[in-house]
Amino acid sequence: MKPEVLVADFSQVYAEEDFFSFLAGKGVPFHRVRMDDLEGTSCYCDPDAEREIRRRLAPFQACRIRWIDSGDYHYVSKILADFVREPFTLVLVDNHPDDQDPVFGGVLSCGSWVRAMREGNPFLEEVWTLGPDRRIRNAAGTVDRELEEGIDDLVAALRGHRVYLSVDKDVLRQADARTDWSQGTYSLAQLEGWLERLLDGSEIVAVDLCGELTLSKGATPEDLRINGNTNKELQDLILDRWT
Repeated sequence: MKPEVLVADFSQVYAEEDFFSFLAGKGVPFHRVRMDDLEGTSCYCDPDAEREIRRRLAPFQACRIRWIDSGDYHYVSKILADFVREPFTLVLVDNHPDDQDPVFGGVLSCGSWVRAMREGNPFLEEVWTLGPDRRIRNAAGTVDRELEEGIDDLVAALRGHRVYLSVDKDVLRQADARTDWSQGTYSLAQLEGWLERLLDGSEIVAVDLCGELTLSKGATPEDLRINGNTNKELQDLILDRWT
């Protein structure tokens, strides 16, 4: 049975990338949850918007593959992970750690959501990040090394733990992804290698993915083509590992 897919659609970019017809053509059951009518959601999520996003996503928390639009909405990972009611570890693949202090009091943002999880989610055991400064780190500060050395020891450390995996395509080079954030230099093949190891060697609760470039941020047809092709390849990889 194919895992169901959730698409949190804040900008309608997935339609521009032809992603919905791709899922339908593959026979993948998916749920498109429209968010483009909400205000107070871009980069910073005001409390009213956060409550409404949570309400709209709650019926689909069983979906194990989640697409959450541009990196401006990466805070949706926190909202989705809050539905997990058992101990878990967050593994974040991103060009940024997303653990800054909130700029506006306790307002959830795309740059502070990891810190908000660490400080407020009683089920979160540990946070690992892959990508920033080409490093792999854990929040406890006991691991800090070159990502190019591989992730076998991370997979070993995760054994016996439930893992929530969150991926921002801004970790990729521009040949493989186009975002409106500073990007890393990794290839899609390298990212796929990490995901294969994590999906095969860990108990993954769910995977979410973001990193689109929207029309409102200047996306060109070429940008949409590149991101759409990368999304389709990642969707196929994850689905192949879970079916």
